[in-house]
Amino acid sequence: MKPVYKIMFFISMALTVTAIIVTAVFGLRFGVDFRGGAVMEIVFKENRPPTAELSGVIGAISGAKDINISPVGERGILIRLNSIDEQTHQNILDKISDKFGEINESRFDSIGPTIGKELRSKSVTAIIIMLAAIIAYVAFVFRKISRALSPWAMGLAAIIALIHDIVIPVGVFALLGYYFGIEITAIFVAAALTILGYSLSDSVVVFDRIRENVLRLGSSQGFGELVHKSIMQTLVRSLNTTFTTLLALIAIFFFGGESIKYFALALIIGIFSGAYSSIFVASPILVWLSGKRSG
Repeated sequence: MKPVYKIMFFISMALTVTAIIVTAVFGLRFGVDFRGGAVMEIVFKENRPPTAELSGVIGAISGAKDINISPVGERGILIRLNSIDEQTHQNILDKISDKFGEINESRFDSIGPTIGKELRSKSVTAIIIMLAAIIAYVAFVFRKISRALSPWAMGLAAIIALIHDIVIPVGVFALLGYYFGIEITAIFVAAALTILGYSLSDSVVVFDRIRENVLRLGSSQGFGELVHKSIMQTLVRSLNTTFTTLLALIAIFFFGGESIKYFALALIIGIFSGAYSSIFVASPILVWLSGKRSG
């Protein structure tokens, strides 16, 4: 296969290894969805008070611990803290309104630690089940080209590309969590599953063209050259689809509000990495496996 594929493959693998190392060193900052706790979003009618003053007022309330306050928009704040009962919840609202004037609570979520642990376990299970289903799906769909390459090898190549597409956003969010306090929530899991589906679709487009060329051309060309030809035939379509999708996601990131901002960011990173993983990760692995099989 052409040298550019080899170079980009090794760069992709280097990024994947780096993301794994970053995640292992810094860890992930789990939100209340996974560790349990409460989230309150409050909007002030007048100017937003300093974060230090807000933290002092809330910290003086009995039962309020592990307080983390982030600004939202021009006059809003997002308060993350331990699990609290309704009395403590109302006490926080009263103390803030007494001290800083009229407020409006636009969001309140409270999740116990047991439910958070269960949700984290189910999220991991959902991703594993989806990866296994993808291998079976790809192997079934591309079973007709088994004379050129095992369809299970295509499934393996797709899975490696998908793991790359998930690991990169996880590494980025590990950095964001360590330096900016960005948390991993259930929304991130939804983004991860969306990335898996989108990236698989991109890989299947390339694989399907490889299948057509194998059935049409047979072994008249080397498998590496045939894969390159298939990529060139689908490249414009893949780039156009990715570009238009990224435009919409960038608009959501900047104008969609705080609640879905990081959902959009995860999708931007995952879909961008998925755009080249089907070309520079899955395809080189297919060629390598083809050479191992023929050898």
